[in-house]
Amino acid sequence: MATGQKMNEFQDMLPIMADKLGGEGLIGELCKGFNLLMDKETGVITFESLKKNSSLLGLQDLRDDELKSMVKEGDLNGDGVLDQMEFCVLMFRLSPELMEQSEELLEYALEQELKGSCFDRN
Repeated sequence: MATGQKMNEFQDMLPIMADKLGGEGLIGELCKGFNLLMDKETGVITFESLKKNSSLLGLQDLRDDELKSMVKEGDLNGDGVLDQMEFCVLMFRLSPELMEQSEELLEYALEQELKGSCFDRN
């Protein structure tokens, strides 16, 4: 099985998990995944901890450059590692369906907010 296919399988599981577990349950599961991958001494995911623990999530076939790319893509503050929030954001970004659902919820929230603001003159 190709690496790209494994990533797609993982991505497809997040919406299913969200439907079954709800928002809080999904976040809880993502936190468990973070804890599996993180360096126990520093409390963050490093390239080394991701490489060492990737087999726990079925990602053992990923090359070093792919693992480094994952860390780089999720590293929002530029410190070279992933904290728990960066990891959760990355998992959502890797799931197009969850991103679409998040965008729809954001649009709805903004519409509701604008209805109550001075911008709504109707």
